[in-house]
Amino acid sequence: MNSPQAIDVLIIGAGPSGSALAIDLVRRGLDVRIVDRSPHAFDGSRAKGIQPRSLEVLEDLGALDDVLAGGDIYPKLGLHAGPIGVPWKMFPHKEATPDVPYPNTWLIPQFRTDRALHARLGELGREVEFGKELTELTQDEDTVVAKVVGADGVEEIVARYAVGADGGSSVVRKQLDIGFAGTTDEAERVLIVDASVSGLARNRWHMWPGLGGKLIGACPLPDSDMFQWMIRLTPDEKPPQEIGAIIDRIHSHTRNRHIQLHEIHWTSVFRPNIRLAEHYGRGRVFLVGDAAHVHTPAGAQGLNTGMQDGYNLGWKLGQVLAGADPALLGTYEAERQPIAAGVLGLSTEKWGGIAKLDPSSMKRGKDEQQLALTYYGGPLASADGDSGGTSTLHVGDRAPDARLLGAEGTETRLFDLFQGPHFTAIAYGPGAARDLELLDWPTTGAQLKRLTVGSAAGDGRAFSDPENTLQSAYGLTGDTLLLIRPDGYIGHIATRDLLTTTQSAVRAMTPQARSRTMSQPSHTSPGSGAIE
Repeated sequence: MNSPQAIDVLIIGAGPSGSALAIDLVRRGLDVRIVDRSPHAFDGSRAKGIQPRSLEVLEDLGALDDVLAGGDIYPKLGLHAGPIGVPWKMFPHKEATPDVPYPNTWLIPQFRTDRALHARLGELGREVEFGKELTELTQDEDTVVAKVVGADGVEEIVARYAVGADGGSSVVRKQLDIGFAGTTDEAERVLIVDASVSGLARNRWHMWPGLGGKLIGACPLPDSDMFQWMIRLTPDEKPPQEIGAIIDRIHSHTRNRHIQLHEIHWTSVFRPNIRLAEHYGRGRVFLVGDAAHVHTPAGAQGLNTGMQDGYNLGWKLGQVLAGADPALLGTYEAERQPIAAGVLGLSTEKWGGIAKLDPSSMKRGKDEQQLALTYYGGPLASADGDSGGTSTLHVGDRAPDARLLGAEGTETRLFDLFQGPHFTAIAYGPGAARDLELLDWPTTGAQLKRLTVGSAAGDGRAFSDPENTLQSAYGLTGDTLLLIRPDGYIGHIATRDLLTTTQSAVRAMTPQARSRTMSQPSHTSPGSGAIE
């Protein structure tokens, strides 16, 4: 009997983290399968806030239009004290700027986010394989072997790499015997209910606080008659299950009998889990999303952090499969685990403040929006040396958007030029443009798009910055060569020794001339070298 041919990557779990990763890998031309033990796509509201940085990720992956169509901006809070309702601005509304095109957190139930990602994956020719449950995972130096059980029996899937995106109770993490340090508070439970509702204004996220941390909240879900209810249960309270019992529980707390629930669409009992995996992978298997970290719901951080895990891992897997040093995959944990640790602290603090009725815990700002997250000081963004920054940015920071003019006078967003699985090099000034022409790029792996700004030189695309949006956002004061990673973070900033230092940074993130091993498949990614 012949062994199954190895695919490039197997993803276990088709939530936002696994689906975002699958999209990124498939658009790199990789052979990918994504399986999920559920019989169908998730149908609840659960994580309902998409942060500005994640909106940028979704735009790059090609799923943003569906997400914007399925959601809306957050309404003001409506804090109820007896018959009195006080409006409270939880999210300060901001206008888009050239460097931040999506400045506001987006309200959308998770089932719509999942479907937007699955639809994009379908456009790329891949479908989620539902109803397939992982039962066993083994690996050797060259491959991972997964046994999955579905309607047709047991299947053995062989892959060069595998990724567990299978949630907080991750089977993959348990198979790898990776610790999941933290706490689970069994006494503090929240009943979450998606229900069709009448008798309640839809222009507010209603909250009815009570003494001792008692709380009921009702958030309107866009383009529907549904609210997501969050009912904090007392330690010994049995969660009501029938619609009549849930209505009685709401009426007794809110004292508002005009509220009526007409249909229950989804329910779940949430327990605050605050946990972080001790490692983000072992050997050829990695963890993303809730499999690696679980949070309280405060601040809308979990889904966003997980999706960005996949976005960080995707290009690195693609590069290693095309021949880059496998050590590049070690930077995934080094970059993402500290981010999750910080997010855990933030969401835990917010959750505790809500229980104490602290108004500041209900405020949301730049920390939650994840635009300021940075990999500066990490393995691909050393804090040493003189070429690590400009007046506004460091290596490892998010690369801002900007508005440029093309040679024919057409305005172009920098993010439009970033979109895709490639790296981008930006030469600002004539000296940088000359060096960019000389920059050597490997013929395998992710391509390089070369842009020149402020100079007609170079064999790439020439742009101007008439409103100084690039100069201002990037803090440019002279000839500068910027290398932008495929995930939209700055891979290198050179303000002197432009060619030498940039070439060195390139070597750490791209395939080099080396003998091929089983770590690299026999194929190469479609397209290579420069993009004109």
